[in-house]
Amino acid sequence: MLIRCVIVEDEPLARNLLEQYIQKVPYLALVQSFANPLEALDFLHNNSVDVLISDIQMPELTGISLLKVLSSKPLIILTTAFPEYALEGYELDVMDYILKPITFERFLQSIEKAKGRLQAVKQVVVPDVSVGKSFIFVKDRTKLVKINLDDIIYVEGLKDYIIIYTTTKRIVPLQTLKSLETQLPADRFIRIHNSYIVSFDAIETIDKEKVQIQPLTYPTGTPPKTSLPISDTYRKAFKDFIEKKQIG
Repeated sequence: MLIRCVIVEDEPLARNLLEQYIQKVPYLALVQSFANPLEALDFLHNNSVDVLISDIQMPELTGISLLKVLSSKPLIILTTAFPEYALEGYELDVMDYILKPITFERFLQSIEKAKGRLQAVKQVVVPDVSVGKSFIFVKDRTKLVKINLDDIIYVEGLKDYIIIYTTTKRIVPLQTLKSLETQLPADRFIRIHNSYIVSFDAIETIDKEKVQIQPLTYPTGTPPKTSLPISDTYRKAFKDFIEKKQIG
């Protein structure tokens, strides 16, 4: 299981320390690190992550205020030097609360707790692959369509809808790329751009700025892309994803 993390911390030393801690843990991937909580808020409105690690005391927006305005919340780990904020944090369903200075041992304890929660959720929502089931359902107009995960090559996000490119056809559900991302297993699919999620199995070559995927041919319509861009926002998480795949 690869756990995708975002850091929100205005203090450079504390932010760098958390980044180093994440790099030490094999199953963690740092998607983005923010000094400005308003920039983090904009990112989280449009992107799905597993864990948010946020300081509480920040100039533009406190960590508590950030949680209150987030519509879709990942698991939350709050950090601060002030223990009096703990009660309010727990009332907002914060998973853990770490006092500064943060040791690696305490950080790892919190991350292991997050890993346990995510694994428990995954056991409930992911199909039983032990009996050969590996699929999702998406809504296409008035009906639910079953899609085998093995057939998905890549997904393109286009504002209020997405296009799922499979080995045989296009499917156009009326949903966001962010919502579909939560349905796809993180060990098989990776977001590489604000507009693209790609299947690891479909990648043929990787360049610095793009991935080359297997060519598809459909009877009608515009041919699917064979090259997808990797944006700066997702480059680090994608690199970690590929490295962990090689090790695994």
